[in-house]
Amino acid sequence: MAAKKIFQSFPAAATSVGIVPLDAAVATLERAQQLAAQLQLPLVKDAGEVDVVLAVREDRLELQAGGETASSNSPGAVYCDFVTGAFGHRMRSGQVGGEMLIKAVRGRKAGRGASGALRVVDATAGLGRDAMLLGLAGFEVTALERSPIIAAVLSDGLQRAREAGGRAAEAAERVELINADAAAWLAALPEVDRPDVITLDPMFPERSKSALVKKEMRLCRMVSGGDADAAALLDVARQVARGRVVVKRPAHAEPLGHQSPTVSQKGRSVRYDIYAKS
Repeated sequence: MAAKKIFQSFPAAATSVGIVPLDAAVATLERAQQLAAQLQLPLVKDAGEVDVVLAVREDRLELQAGGETASSNSPGAVYCDFVTGAFGHRMRSGQVGGEMLIKAVRGRKAGRGASGALRVVDATAGLGRDAMLLGLAGFEVTALERSPIIAAVLSDGLQRAREAGGRAAEAAERVELINADAAAWLAALPEVDRPDVITLDPMFPERSKSALVKKEMRLCRMVSGGDADAAALLDVARQVARGRVVVKRPAHAEPLGHQSPTVSQKGRSVRYDIYAKS
């Protein structure tokens, strides 16, 4: 399933972002220029000119800290990699049936799409790991990401997964990426197109002691401004989903929006709150 590169403008955090080509290849410069036009971001020569850099390499896109945010404690480059490393191993193994997310989404009574597979909307796609796990499990996935910058990084990762072949490519083909505000997009869905399941993974509340631990969260929060409206998104999701809404939360956090779930699946550090239709 091809990704939809629908780049839109949304209110962003008070963070300046610029695009930097990191090698002299003609193709790299052309891609950087194309992204600058699509995302309406400046091309910059020096990463110190902006808070966050969308770096264009010959083989991938990545986010980097720049300007005053860059220091010896700065998070390193953040990019999507569904082919190598630990996540690539999970893709190659294909063993996702035991994943808490998959169990929470599959349930027992959720409906099926026309193809026989569950239709799932990942309403907070971020860097796409949940969407890829869902795709690997055989679900039809629509991944919504409202930040056009993060959506560009995820689109790049999905394309590289498709080109790599194997199970990662199969999973990526089941993921349709749309750059859109999830609440507005869901509210506008015709009833016939409503998904069986909607998943939410809003950014966890910041904790001062771990502000630099999750480099991905830190940079994504700088770019997107966080998920202060996550409770409102849950309200919309519960109205739209045919079967259930699944929300990822820290293990000991209050339910999102103080809305008590139907049931929860608990792990050591996270849990999945499930809101099932009666």
